[in-house]
Amino acid sequence: MDMSAGFVVVLALLVFAAVTVAKGVRIVPQGEEWIVERLGKYHGTLKPGLNLVIPYIDRVAYQMVTKDIILDVQEQEVITRDNAVILTNAIAFVKVTDPVKAVYGVTDFSEAIRNLIMTTLRSIVGEMELDEALSSRDKIKARLRESIADEAVDWGLTVKSVEIQDIKPSQSMQKAMEMQAAAERERKAVVTRAEGAKQSAILEAEARLESAKRDASAQVMMAEASAEAIRRVSAAIGDQTGPIGFLLGEKYIAALERLGDKDNAKLVVLPADLQQAVRGLFGAR
Repeated sequence: MDMSAGFVVVLALLVFAAVTVAKGVRIVPQGEEWIVERLGKYHGTLKPGLNLVIPYIDRVAYQMVTKDIILDVQEQEVITRDNAVILTNAIAFVKVTDPVKAVYGVTDFSEAIRNLIMTTLRSIVGEMELDEALSSRDKIKARLRESIADEAVDWGLTVKSVEIQDIKPSQSMQKAMEMQAAAERERKAVVTRAEGAKQSAILEAEARLESAKRDASAQVMMAEASAEAIRRVSAAIGDQTGPIGFLLGEKYIAALERLGDKDNAKLVVLPADLQQAVRGLFGAR
């Protein structure tokens, strides 16, 4: 019985020693840092590799990842300065540079960074017009990173990059923009048609004006030609009436021939004394 009891005690001591050694030895993997608290108070930070702590007094309270952390910021609605609603989301790359501040400076640094990015993004986009917001992704990204950098430092974080994943109008805004674009296209089409009709009317008016000018010029030229012909005939004939009668008689006969060629001409009456009739046109005796 004494040997059995002694064996149990020795075995218990060995187990206790093994557990104590296990609790006192900590192997931290690369890319992590562990926060150690002693009796509930921060004591130190364990770096990657083999570390020793006091069992039952020291405890590893937090295991912090020091590699780059990817934080996906959820999509949200943002109202621009001209009251347009757009949808935007982002993604942030942060790194824990001070594990103590990251642990004791904020309850949940990941959630804190997400909310900070969302509120800052709403503030930045709210100062812009719709067209500016949709076309200024790099500007928004730069201002966003600059705005949250100081807050992140207070939490032991370094914001390496903030990327705007998507920024687009909401469905209602897209419909409104499509309707606006359609109305603008229709307006341009109406203006184009009106401009075409105006140009056509101007050209027609100019054509009529030019035609009238040319007709008037032609009439003047014909009148001048007729006057010149009359002057020349008058100069050639002088006081003699015989040649005039001959010319008028010739034209008179030509006119009668044309009259006789008409389809509806049934009867043509000619004067008995053609020469006397021609003379009568001039009042000659």
